[in-house]
Amino acid sequence: MHRLLSFIVLTLALWLPSIASADFTASRIGPPLNHPWGMDFLNDDEVLVTERSGMLFRIDLRTGDKVEITGVPAVLAKGQGGLLDVMVSGSTVWLCYSAPRDHGNSSTAIGYGTIGETSLNTFKQVFVAEPPIDRAVHFGCRLGRMPDGKIVATLGERGNRDNAQNASVHPGSVIRLNQDGSPPTDNPYVDGRNWLPELFSIGNRNPQGLAIHPTTGELWVHEHGPQGGDEINIVRGGENFGWPIVSHGEEYGGGKIGIGISASGYSEPIHHWTPSIAPSGMAFYTGEMFPTLKNTLLVGSLKFRLLALVRLDGNHVINEREILRDQIGRIRDVAVGSDGAVYLLTDEDDGGLWRLGQ
Repeated sequence: MHRLLSFIVLTLALWLPSIASADFTASRIGPPLNHPWGMDFLNDDEVLVTERSGMLFRIDLRTGDKVEITGVPAVLAKGQGGLLDVMVSGSTVWLCYSAPRDHGNSSTAIGYGTIGETSLNTFKQVFVAEPPIDRAVHFGCRLGRMPDGKIVATLGERGNRDNAQNASVHPGSVIRLNQDGSPPTDNPYVDGRNWLPELFSIGNRNPQGLAIHPTTGELWVHEHGPQGGDEINIVRGGENFGWPIVSHGEEYGGGKIGIGISASGYSEPIHHWTPSIAPSGMAFYTGEMFPTLKNTLLVGSLKFRLLALVRLDGNHVINEREILRDQIGRIRDVAVGSDGAVYLLTDEDDGGLWRLGQ
């Protein structure tokens, strides 16, 4: 009996820890999750969460109860790949994932279905990056919806840096799609460029944060640099962000990359982290719960296990501070709820969904 009670106490401690400070309380919602990667709100009280292994869950934010959603696509859960981001648009649920291809290869892929109580119905894959690649790294895979309804997504260069400057392949870019998955006719290729029709920007290394500015409607993306040079970029159609020709980072183990930190013809970041923080997940704070977070961009850090609070004046970063360092784990995704609380996913074997509130 003593052992049973000890097990129950330990389980509750794992499910419901909280971390308090003068400004906030971080509380875990529900049981542990196995390497959760992306989330989006179904409504005020429920959120969809992916696990990299290929699972999709509907989680009640009040009780922590979770229900598995079936009907998701097959994924290649290998290395950094698997079921990655999720985005809700009405009853439509979009997924970004590593799709298995022939001979053990994979591609970043995108599709959508209609959400039911326990299933994702009539799922349809509408985009798959070409060519298929055998390395299970740098998938990118963040999703967003622009004010005009266009779908945007980030694609990593899959560990082959030359892909990012090759506009005849998809990896190493941000893409823009219509809601049926087709390329819009006003994407950059219509200007006579030899770009694939889905491409919106090129020169991206491994972008894993995406947010739409709540006032300007502009697309903000952050990406992993190598050893240093993580970037925040404002992405406009036709831009080249320079990887690997220009970078604030250096080779692993030291050594210059490309021709320097900037050059004519390449768009520069509005902010960079050197040394790298390994950013993942990003959201503008738009709630009322934390007035001090007005005009702040929230960025998760995998490497330092913290949440970076990036203070903005328009499109300029004026300061930055950190919270939660080494307190809850590797922060993979960030979202702001209708209640003004901040919701976080931690990418661990026993990761989970956390609420940052008062």
